[in-house]
Order: sequence, then structure tokens, then C-alpha cells
Amino acid sequence: MKLWKIIGLAGVVGVVATGVVIARAERRRRAYTPDEIRDRLHERYADSLDQS
Repeated sequence: MKLWKIIGLAGVVGVVATGVVIARAERRRRAYTPDEIRDRLHERYADSLDQS
């Protein structure tokens, strides 16, 4: 019985940790202005043309 409690607790911790990682990534993504996003996309596109 004690083993199942430990496994359950580990599962909850895993779910919480995943949520934290997703929240941080979302916050980082939303910090960009539309102009910054456009500039980054243009840079990535130019880089992909150079590598081809």
C-alpha cells in the first residue's frame, strides 16, 4: 500500500513539473512583440535559404 502512495506522489510531482515548464515557455513566447516575431521569422527564413 505504501508503494502505491509513493508512485502516486511521483506522478503528481511529474505533472506539476510539466506544467511549470509549459508555463515558463508560454510566458517567454508571449514576451515578444509582433515586430520581434516577424524579424525572427525573417532571419530564420534567410538562414534556411543560405543553408540550402
